[in-house]
Amino acid sequence: MECRVLSIQSHVVRGYVGNKSATFPLQVLGFEVDSINSVQFSNHTGYAHWKGQVLTAEELNVLYEGIKLNQVNHYDYILTGYSRDTSFLEMVVDIIQELKKANSSLVYVCDPVMGDHGVMYVPENLLPVYKDKVVPLADILTPNQFEAELLTGKKINTEEDAVEVMDLLHKMGPETVVLTSTVLPSKHGDQFLVALGSQKIVKSDGTTISQKICMDIPKVDAVFVGTGDLFAAMLLAWTHQHPKDLKTACEKTVSVMHHVIKRTITHAKELAGPGKRPSPAQLELRMVQSKADIENPALVVEAKVLKKSSDKTL
Repeated sequence: MECRVLSIQSHVVRGYVGNKSATFPLQVLGFEVDSINSVQFSNHTGYAHWKGQVLTAEELNVLYEGIKLNQVNHYDYILTGYSRDTSFLEMVVDIIQELKKANSSLVYVCDPVMGDHGVMYVPENLLPVYKDKVVPLADILTPNQFEAELLTGKKINTEEDAVEVMDLLHKMGPETVVLTSTVLPSKHGDQFLVALGSQKIVKSDGTTISQKICMDIPKVDAVFVGTGDLFAAMLLAWTHQHPKDLKTACEKTVSVMHHVIKRTITHAKELAGPGKRPSPAQLELRMVQSKADIENPALVVEAKVLKKSSDKTL
């Protein structure tokens, strides 16, 4: 059956970030993708120069109205990423609410992009919008550690803290939560990042199936842009294929990431030459070249199941 995604993210002419990071891999995996570009830039802002335009809330509404007037506003998934304007984000909320009314089985995948490593890189007034309006609508949420702490008001210092934070996020709305990166120590040493995931599916008889997982992801010594957007898109795709098996969905998602990043860093180092750090242009994701890995990723990470249970909800 045809599966259609509405992706509201940034767009760059050159390179891979936002919709450019999400669209191709989703299409390769058989999804129809309708893109609304929240910004249109020449390239991502990590370059020395960038130019472009930002879509306003009113312009977003006009585009959506056009889709609606033609009665082609039926979606199976919505995917959102970076936004830096409250009125734009609130318009996104209105659109999601309307589309969810039209299709009760619509799944909203939200990457609540707000900051990292203790620093917010969006205006602080976006936090209450995410907290009160966006997260309650989300079905799948992919924050990093800092974003999860912002949303719940709880610090993560241990694995137990991370589990508690994911449970708090479940209570806010999403049935699937993946902490895409944390600073928790890996049992395999400091060359690995720790990611965690939690899924709570409430069945029709009131029973909750829950699964919590932990993954050690190999670190790469380079700064990549667009990887978070790729992660959210791949989690959408693989949870669609494995709706009740978060472990497999996350293993495939992380494995795609690993293959794309490995191919990118190898190519970037070749271009830069011995002893030189690759430039932002050289570090653009090797997306097209990774088509086979996106379609059928060889698994490089095995997720550890922390807790799997079936219990009656009160």
